[in-house]
Amino acid sequence: MRFGLFIPQGWRLDLVGIPTEKHWQVMRDLAEHADAGPWDSLWVYDHFHTVPMPTDEATHEAWTLMAAYAASTSRIKLGQMCTAMSYRNPVYLAKVAATTDVISGGRVQMGIGGGWYEHEWRAYGYGFPSAGVRLARLDEGVQIMRDAWRDGRVSFAGKQYQVDGAIVAPKPLQEGGIPLWIAGGGEKVTLKIAAKYAQYTNFTSDPEGFAHKSQVLAEHCRDAGTDFDAIVRSANVNAIIGSSPDDVTQRVQRVRDRLAGACGDAAADAMMTTVSAPGSAAGTPERVVESLTALRDLGCEYVICYFPEAAYDRSGIELFEREVIPALA
Repeated sequence: MRFGLFIPQGWRLDLVGIPTEKHWQVMRDLAEHADAGPWDSLWVYDHFHTVPMPTDEATHEAWTLMAAYAASTSRIKLGQMCTAMSYRNPVYLAKVAATTDVISGGRVQMGIGGGWYEHEWRAYGYGFPSAGVRLARLDEGVQIMRDAWRDGRVSFAGKQYQVDGAIVAPKPLQEGGIPLWIAGGGEKVTLKIAAKYAQYTNFTSDPEGFAHKSQVLAEHCRDAGTDFDAIVRSANVNAIIGSSPDDVTQRVQRVRDRLAGACGDAAADAMMTTVSAPGSAAGTPERVVESLTALRDLGCEYVICYFPEAAYDRSGIELFEREVIPALA
């Protein structure tokens, strides 16, 4: 099992109380810590407005951060979970990602999905097309990016996108192009797209749900004639880890109180339900290893961890590095 680390960028109200002029220092320092540690990758979210509700708190833009991390780290892979296909023209996105890959020395990953956060769609003038349209754009968009990275030039005549001899130079440094992480568990369309094009998938960490989505993906792979075993299945987990049950309880309370100060008690309590949900990575190291072992036994090869306290307290990350990663890597 390999591990990725989300770097706080504000979307989940995880930079609240930190002055804006300090944000990049906090994010950069955590990225450098991850780069020097056992993590295989670092990740950001592609969103413009905070959750669980839009606020005036900062949400730093994903691909700007990708370029910054490409220049400020040296080893770790760089991903987004996940880029919304409709937020950027796909051949333009292919160009942005290729340039970032060159800056990084060949470390960029393309997390890509259909997008879902209606408020930011409408606020930014994208409308909010039906799920069918959003997923059709995803399907066509990944084909455009794949061809652009492979050939350096792409033409495409689709229902959603038209490209006429677009040149994408330089191409990515990675042989065959940037790996595609197709995110989402939609069984009829998203997992079908993943079966056709993905090197990685990303869906629920709930063990029962993970097993079911894996079965659906395998069926789509059979229909598409692709190799199910060649696709790495990943999941995101919320991680609050402490040395004892009391330590965990205190950490959870601190996270909850910080959120409540930004979005109110009800919204904070709703967000904290993810900490106790099946497939989370909250608890003592022993409990977290047990939980992630169950997920690994279902075929999950990659876990991306979100630590809500990361910007304020790195001790949970360090405990995870010492006691969880060695037990599962």
